[in-house]
Amino acid sequence: MQTRNKVFEDISQLMTNAMGVAQGAKDEAETAMKSWMDRWLADRDLVTRDEFDAVRAMAQKAREENEALKARIVALEEAAAKLAKKTAAKDD
Repeated sequence: MQTRNKVFEDISQLMTNAMGVAQGAKDEAETAMKSWMDRWLADRDLVTRDEFDAVRAMAQKAREENEALKARIVALEEAAAKLAKKTAAKDD
């Protein structure tokens, strides 16, 4: 009976060691795949979502400033036209 227990203990130890090796191989494979994917993505010059959102916000702000400047130019042109009319009327 003791011999039989020793065989089971040896098999159990062997299986435990095999599972440890398999887990280590799995972890190493995952690390290698993640590293490869990171390099592949970096080579593609892709941007992160945060970078994209930041640039989009900057573009939106620039559009809003552009619209405000257009409105200001129109107002200044109207004021200049009125001033030119007043000046022309005084000269006549």
